[in-house]
Amino acid sequence: MPYLLRPATLADAPAVTDLLNQIDVLEIGRPETDLHTVEADLKNPETDLEQDSWLAFDGDRLVVYGLLWDDSAGERIDVDHYVLPAHQEAGKLVLEAMEARALRKARENGAERAVVHLHLNVRPTLDTALLDKRGWSVVRRYHVLRRAVDAAADRAPRPPAGVRLRPCATEADRVRVHELYQAAFAEHFDFQPRAYRQWLHDMDAEGLDWSLVWIVTADDLGDAGFLLARNDREAMGWIRSIGVLREARGRGLAGLLLRHAFAAFAARGRDTVGLGVDTSNTTGAPQLYARSGMTVHFAVDTWEAVLR
Repeated sequence: MPYLLRPATLADAPAVTDLLNQIDVLEIGRPETDLHTVEADLKNPETDLEQDSWLAFDGDRLVVYGLLWDDSAGERIDVDHYVLPAHQEAGKLVLEAMEARALRKARENGAERAVVHLHLNVRPTLDTALLDKRGWSVVRRYHVLRRAVDAAADRAPRPPAGVRLRPCATEADRVRVHELYQAAFAEHFDFQPRAYRQWLHDMDAEGLDWSLVWIVTADDLGDAGFLLARNDREAMGWIRSIGVLREARGRGLAGLLLRHAFAAFAARGRDTVGLGVDTSNTTGAPQLYARSGMTVHFAVDTWEAVLR
């Protein structure tokens, strides 16, 4: 029986979530995808679902999901691709469609080529021989880390003299976190500058508990860093981003923010906290997380294809 391909709609979010959790079990041993995360992806303002999403069905069963979005307004295009192992042919059909759309999108942006990135578990359900044959290659590796937390052991740290933490309580604070984010991550791999409203969508701000976002301030520097966390993942508390300005690094501010987040999650009854880190990060973040007791949960590779 041939596969049925069609675009996704927001109403498909539960079925997509179920598919992604089936793949989670195969790749990392347990389901860790939440419905609200899938819904946020499908609502991405840089995604036209009619042209930028794909579902493949074997009969009534969803077996492949693909999504494309464009943060760069240039040649850089991002895609997601999920396939059940027994349906690689359907996965190939969706991959081919995504590549063709990525190149059209980049050309609409005025670029001569598309540089496409796809994040996959290091042991994915997708047969990576297909990617190899089509000219894709791994350009980066990320680790998803996790750490157990406990309310008795993880107490809120006392900031050193001249350093203060404040929660992100006002619109002005949110704007300041955005400014700090853009500055702290400007030199990071694959960073795409984002205007404030675009960034709010990236953070899924509508579902964000802003009391889990903090700004760190030093007397001699002013606002110097931030931590953005969220408590809406079923699997664990999640640190979405932590950043410190270049001129403030090496003073223990990131570690202070991290310990504060551990304590906040423990106080809310969480037993595990996770985050993602670029293994080639040069700011010292991987070493900080290791010293803080975080260990590798699983690894993700960034695959890249240059399409002309």
